[in-house]
Amino acid sequence: MTDSRLSRFVPARLRSLIDLLVKATAVAVLCSALAACTSMGLDSASKAPPKLSSKVAASMSAKGMKPESPVLVRIFKQESELEVWKVDKTGGYALFKTYPMCRWSGKLGPKTKSGDRQAPEGFYHVSSGMLNPNSQYFVSFNLGYPNRLESALGYTGEALMVHGACSSSGCYAMTDQQVGEIYAIVDRALKGGQNQFQVQAYPFRMTARNMAAYKDDANFPFWKTLKEGSDTFELTRRQPKVSVCGRRYVFNSEFVGGEPSDPLASCPQIINQPEPAVAAKLDAEQQKLAVALNQGTSSALNSYVDGGMHPSFRAILKNNGAKSMAEKVSGTKYPISRPDAALADPFAGAR
Repeated sequence: MTDSRLSRFVPARLRSLIDLLVKATAVAVLCSALAACTSMGLDSASKAPPKLSSKVAASMSAKGMKPESPVLVRIFKQESELEVWKVDKTGGYALFKTYPMCRWSGKLGPKTKSGDRQAPEGFYHVSSGMLNPNSQYFVSFNLGYPNRLESALGYTGEALMVHGACSSSGCYAMTDQQVGEIYAIVDRALKGGQNQFQVQAYPFRMTARNMAAYKDDANFPFWKTLKEGSDTFELTRRQPKVSVCGRRYVFNSEFVGGEPSDPLASCPQIINQPEPAVAAKLDAEQQKLAVALNQGTSSALNSYVDGGMHPSFRAILKNNGAKSMAEKVSGTKYPISRPDAALADPFAGAR
């Protein structure tokens, strides 16, 4: 029925009510269509971002770190942990704090397409414009997925975040208190002169033992590349320079003719070599991995129903229920995403 015909049969007040219902329905449909991790502010009112607390600043000082010194973030799915590293008085990175992760979604492995619920794995760089103090999940920062390599490989998806609220559809979710603290730390570093900070997202801690456990996984070749980056950082305590060529990440390298322009083309000749001491340590890690692969047996541990959460949060969820836990971990009281899947510990039968 057209608007003109509707006006002939329906009173004006009822027409107004119908208009309101139509608009409300449209908004509901729009909201439901948004991925859970878009972290777009639904409230137009701006709010002040979290500030670095005196307690956190004092903890930094005790570890020889300054609030404005550079920061680096590492994420581990299997362990459901997020690490914040800071440059200390030695000039290298040192671990500042490890945060138990409240929720991540998907399974071990990289994100490749929109809607797969996969939290991304790889190397990302976050600038100040990627921080959102008005996120619907308290506060957040965008990882920048897809990065240069992922875009070249045709991977799709957007707005993959680290945020609060313990709800994930491809994101890494913390409690509000945790993400507020992390946000304040990275914001202060960016305001202190760091142009962007690196986020290293891994399926698990990249030990030889863990790698051997997943040697039959289809993602193993990709994870071997991630291990190179992880080893480079742990051995040097310097942020690795990340290049992309040959359909993979390459670390701390300089190339004949400059930085490769095509991520899918073969890598140009590398003209620099790591320092002898670092090269020896990297070789030792490769030998350790080779031994573990020969001796170890592959385990079918990649059995996540839909992501996971740190055991400490799993215990809260089990003892208190999803609604009560949502109230405990987030001021927004946003529902815990897929609580039954979060309770399904993928390692229960392997311990």
